[in-house]
Amino acid sequence: MIRAFINCIIILLFLLPEIPCFGGQTGFTQEDRERLVRLEATLKVFMEQVNKRFEQVDKRFEQVDKRISELREDVNKRFEEMREDMNKRFELVDKRFEEMREDMNKRFEQVDKRFEEMMTFLWMLVGIFTTLTAVVIGFAYWDRRTIIRKARDEAIETIEREGRLKEFIKALRAYASEDQKFASVLRSFGLL
Repeated sequence: MIRAFINCIIILLFLLPEIPCFGGQTGFTQEDRERLVRLEATLKVFMEQVNKRFEQVDKRFEQVDKRISELREDVNKRFEEMREDMNKRFELVDKRFEEMREDMNKRFEQVDKRFEEMMTFLWMLVGIFTTLTAVVIGFAYWDRRTIIRKARDEAIETIEREGRLKEFIKALRAYASEDQKFASVLRSFGLL
């Protein structure tokens, strides 16, 4: 943009003397020539200074580009370090979770084992109590049958020894032979 502006100034300077209102004479004089030489020298110096400035600006841009590249590399390096550090931390967290899961699995296995042991023990107790109950009921049934049989035998023996009841039953049977209604009553009780 600056070069375009400078080129416009140079063109205007060449055209100004040709315009009649700016140039009093119609020809090109020695003074005009000297003025042009001075103007060219000034423009040359100006152009050199402008070129030097552009070179300085270019150098500055190169420095800024270099600095930006360095900063980008530094930032990329930091991000890479942070990513590696985060990956390590995540691995540690994953490892902790894995250890916790294994520990929980072991504890559940222990609880399951204890539960199975308790269930086995309870089944043993149920078996023992069932056996004891069956034995007690069996013993009570056997004992009762034995005692009842023995008591019946003793009662019959006592009755036969005393004999009065036997005689009473004989008397009832004799009366039943005369009375049919009474005989049917004795039959219903199994005494005839």
